[in-house]
Amino acid sequence: MPPFALCLNDEPVPPALQGAVVAIGNFDGVHRGHRRLVEAARERALQLGRPAAVLTFEPHPRLFFQPDAPLFRLTPEPVKLALLRAQGLAGAFVRGFDAALAALSAEGFVTDLLVRRMGISGVVVGYDFHFGRGREGNPGRLEALSQEHGLSCTVVNVVAEHGVTVSSTAIRAALEQGDVAAANGLLGYRWFVRAEVRHGHKRGRDLGYPTANLRLADDTRLRHGIYAVRARVGDRVHDGVASFGRRPTFDNGAPLLEAYLFDFAGDLYGQELDVEFVAWIRGEERFESIEALVARMDRDAEEARGLLAEDPVRSMISVL
Repeated sequence: MPPFALCLNDEPVPPALQGAVVAIGNFDGVHRGHRRLVEAARERALQLGRPAAVLTFEPHPRLFFQPDAPLFRLTPEPVKLALLRAQGLAGAFVRGFDAALAALSAEGFVTDLLVRRMGISGVVVGYDFHFGRGREGNPGRLEALSQEHGLSCTVVNVVAEHGVTVSSTAIRAALEQGDVAAANGLLGYRWFVRAEVRHGHKRGRDLGYPTANLRLADDTRLRHGIYAVRARVGDRVHDGVASFGRRPTFDNGAPLLEAYLFDFAGDLYGQELDVEFVAWIRGEERFESIEALVARMDRDAEEARGLLAEDPVRSMISVL
């Protein structure tokens, strides 16, 4: 994979990003719409003989303005940057979203941030982009300011998939319903999570299904249930079946992702896994006996094998 330069906050702009054409956005999910922005930035950068990059913000601006309203992040910062790197960009500018940035006027956003501090040559935004204090700037205002300061400006139209506008909000809503097929269609790849394998109660081992236990972020609102999954272990991707939920048959505890990998035997404790969600199988249930639970787990595993056999598409996690 080619080098990927990062410029954080007010660090000096590295040579690889000087004079870049920059796509601007939160890029949560790096979905089909985001990748259209990236593609437009790459095309314009090629025309100008400049590097292509993105400008993104951490934390997500909504968390700054509504700190008490949890946001279901599709791609935490490390995953977002890994996905952006896979898009063939020279790198990324990552700016902390704070009170000073929120207070910038639309003109200050362009003149102070984009021109003076970042030294970009062009900008690419979506049709619904707003910027500056109180969201006073819009694409039309950005085009005018860009022309005034000698910047190239490209505005990308709405991107839709089967009549549905591609957006992080729509993807979150699909995952909250357990509709991973719809979410993956909007993303353009299979949604995945990255987390460290933790020690659990080892009930799965006793039931004949030893699992990798992963605690996801507290804001994860994926529907509780059983999924056909794939997981990357080292340089191999393994098929599997996973449960995400509170284990109502046992303790109804904190939500946990428990992934059983079909063709793997070994110690995963302490390792970081990428687990992608391929298909929904069923909702979480409480069983009256361990025997009934195991019988259902057997059927779940068999169904997951069938679903995965019908979906041989190359995994995004295999190339990150």
